[in-house]
Amino acid sequence: MLIKPAVQGCTCIPCLPTTFTCNSTTSGLPRFFAYLLPPASATLICFSSLPWCQAGKAHRLNAEEREQLLPNLRAVGWNEVEGRDAIFKEFHFKDFNRAFGFMTRVALQAEKLDHHPEWFNVYNKVHITLSTHECTGLSERDINLASFIEQVAASLS
Repeated sequence: MLIKPAVQGCTCIPCLPTTFTCNSTTSGLPRFFAYLLPPASATLICFSSLPWCQAGKAHRLNAEEREQLLPNLRAVGWNEVEGRDAIFKEFHFKDFNRAFGFMTRVALQAEKLDHHPEWFNVYNKVHITLSTHECTGLSERDINLASFIEQVAASLS
């Protein structure tokens, strides 16, 4: 399934097999894409075309947005946290160096996005929980970061 953006002037260009970028900007910030690899298909979503992205402030995902976005994350192992509006995934790597390298790459992107994960690391395992404090729940920021995290994890496999 390929979801094309409904933003005039937005052209999605594959620059690497697992990375997509957009040449358009809003308020000087790049429009981020989520690229997920569900079992049988790839999904590309331009978040700037969704109404909750255009306001510039994080908004909690509504039921319709969750129906559209969460199945793709569930397909790659993300789960909703019981009793909290958040998503969680546990990653396993060959060794500590790969786990720490993964965390470093995610940390650099998280800093750029100004959206930081809650995480826990022991040797080759990394537990990640995502939720947006600004709206006390899931937002497009969490979807974007989870998508980036999937790209990084896939590149280290």
